[in-house]
Amino acid sequence: MSVVKSTLSDDARKVVGEALQGALVDLVDLSLVAKQVHWNIIGPRFRSVHLQLDDVVDTARAYADTVAERASAIGVSPDGRAETVAKTSGIDTVQDNWIKDAEVVRVVTDALGAVIARMRERIRVTDEPDPVSQDILIGLTADLEKHHWMFQAESA
Repeated sequence: MSVVKSTLSDDARKVVGEALQGALVDLVDLSLVAKQVHWNIIGPRFRSVHLQLDDVVDTARAYADTVAERASAIGVSPDGRAETVAKTSGIDTVQDNWIKDAEVVRVVTDALGAVIARMRERIRVTDEPDPVSQDILIGLTADLEKHHWMFQAESA
């Protein structure tokens, strides 16, 4: 059931809705992973990586809201519940307890890489049915790729 009537066809709404839902889940999980390692990082690069993680969280949270609101605008109910995120995210889980700064950099670089790969597929599938949603995904992916580059530079 859709309370909001979309300007997209039913087929286009289904494709785009799935892309936006997947993006939402990955962004919620990325923000949680980044915060988890943010709270538990230790090592000589603590401060610089700690602050860099806040930037990732800010990006993920801002775009999660944008993506969820776009889904609502096209008549798709967004689902950011913990259960949904746990079942469908493309990000590996992180260890509990303290985590060395070099491991944090690796974990976040890998998480960003996984999300970017999934976003690029979402960009591809939304090209024809909804360039507006595709544009949001393109901007998001550009920002994620910037974070990915910066974390890769941390491990060089």
